[in-house]
Amino acid sequence: MTVDDRFTQLSKEPDDRMPAIINEVVTGPVSDWATDFSHAEPEWAADPYPIQDDLRQRCPIAHTDRFGGAWLPTRYEDVSAIAYDTENFSSRAIIVSNVRPSLDLAPMGAVPPISSDPPFHQHARKLLLPAFTKTRVAALEPATRAFCHGLIDKLQGQEVVDAAHDYAQHIPMRVIADMLGFPPEDGPQFREFVESALEGINLPPEQRLQSSNELFDYLMKQIHDHLDNPRDDLTTYLIDAEIFGRKLEPNHVAGTMALLLIAGIDTTWSAIGASLWHLAKTPADRRRLVSQPDLLPTAMEELLRAFAPVTMARLVKHDMNWRGVDMKADDWILLSFPAANRDPAHFDRAGEVVIDREVNRHAAFGLGIHRCVGSHLARMELRVALEVWLERFPDFELADPERVTWATGQVRGPRTLPLRIG
Repeated sequence: MTVDDRFTQLSKEPDDRMPAIINEVVTGPVSDWATDFSHAEPEWAADPYPIQDDLRQRCPIAHTDRFGGAWLPTRYEDVSAIAYDTENFSSRAIIVSNVRPSLDLAPMGAVPPISSDPPFHQHARKLLLPAFTKTRVAALEPATRAFCHGLIDKLQGQEVVDAAHDYAQHIPMRVIADMLGFPPEDGPQFREFVESALEGINLPPEQRLQSSNELFDYLMKQIHDHLDNPRDDLTTYLIDAEIFGRKLEPNHVAGTMALLLIAGIDTTWSAIGASLWHLAKTPADRRRLVSQPDLLPTAMEELLRAFAPVTMARLVKHDMNWRGVDMKADDWILLSFPAANRDPAHFDRAGEVVIDREVNRHAAFGLGIHRCVGSHLARMELRVALEVWLERFPDFELADPERVTWATGQVRGPRTLPLRIG
C-alpha cells in the first residue's frame, strides 16, 4: 500500500473504534468537593487552589460520581505515584469527559504518544524527540521573537489591551502552525479546535464527536496537501516516519498532529497569560524582572510551578484498592499537576510565588513517561513572550480584575486579560 493509499482509505472509512463508553456528565453546583468535585465548574476555573488545599488536608484523594466516576489526588506523592504507575493506570484517555475511548484504541490511543501505553509509548515518543531538541528549538527563537514584536506593534497606542486574546494565544498558534506546515491564517480554526477539545467537556457526546471529526477532517486536508507538496516540516516527517520498519498507521499520523496542535497551543497560551496576569497584579515582581532581566529564567520556572496550566487524566485498569480508596476499572483519575505543585509537603512556601526560588523541581510539564516532549519549545516561547512584553511594556497593570476570565477544564489559563499599558 502506498502512502497515498493509506490516507485515501482513512478519509473514506470512518474509524469504528471512536464511539466509546458514553456516560452522562452531571453539571451544576458542587455539594462537597471531597465527594462531588467537578473541574468544569466556574469556581474551579476562577481559583482552584483553595479547593485543592482544603482537599489535601481532609480528603487527599477526592471522588465524584460525575463523568461516570472519577478520582482527584491532590498530594504530590500521590500524583507522582500514579503518573509513574503504568501497570495500574492507562493513558488511553487523557481528557475527563462524557466519552471514554474504546479499549480497542490501546496501546496507541487516539493522540499518541501521550495517549499511548507501554511498550508502544516508547517508540511513539522517540519519533518526536528529534523535532524538539534544544538545538531545533533554538533555531525557532528569532522568528518567534520577531512575531512577538509584531504583535506588540499592533497594540501600540491603546490604553487597555486584552493580553490573552491579542498576544498570548497567537504566539503558540504561529509557532505550531509553522512547525506543522499549516497556513498561519487558520489560527481562528485552531482556537475552535482547542476550545472544543479541552473546554467543551460538558457538551453532548454527539457534539463532541462531531467536533473531533471536524478536527480530523482538517488534519486530513493538511496531510493530502503535504502528500501533493512535500516539504521540510513535522507533517511530512510524520507521513514518512516508520516504527518497526513500517510507515505509521494513518490514525497515528493524524492523532499525533492533533496532539501537537491542541496541546502545543493551549498549554503555552495559558502559561504566557497566567504569567502576565501575575506580573500585572504584583508590581514588585514586575519591577524586579524589568530591572533584573537575567532573573527571568528562574522566575519563569516559578511561574510555571505556581500556575501550572495542565491537568492530565488516566483510567484505572482494574478494580483495586489504591492507598485506601476502592477504585473501579475505567474510573477516571484527574491527575492534577497544579495541585502537586502547591503541596507544602514538597515545596517550601508552596502557596506563594517566589520568583527567585532556587530549588524548583516542579511538575508543570508532567511526571513519568509522559513528561512533555515539547518542554524546551514551551520554555522558549514563554521566555521570549515575557522578554518582549517586558521590554516593550515595562509598566502595566490589571485594567479590571473582575473582567479576567479563566478557561474551564484541564488546561487553565486566562481567556480574557485586560491590561492597562498606557
